[in-house]
Amino acid sequence: MAVRIIIDRKVKKGKEPDFAKLLRELRAKAVPAKGYITGETLRALDDPQNYIVITTWQSVDDWKNWEKNPERKKIHNKIEKLMARPTRTKIYQHA
Repeated sequence: MAVRIIIDRKVKKGKEPDFAKLLRELRAKAVPAKGYITGETLRALDDPQNYIVITTWQSVDDWKNWEKNPERKKIHNKIEKLMARPTRTKIYQHA
């Protein structure tokens, strides 16, 4: 069953260009990953440092495998250094 991953990030003020570059790099690696279906990035109008990434994967296992991918971890660690708070990730399925 397909799952949606909601990733909530709060970027330090002034770090948005660095974050955007790393996010594009991460997305480029995710697209060919097994089970990746789609993804989008949203930015809050009332809080422009707050971003939500929504990705859809064919299964929880596909997401978990991507989450453990060494290339993903390397980029994720760089992204975390730009965050005002730790990234929050939740897995959802259709109810």
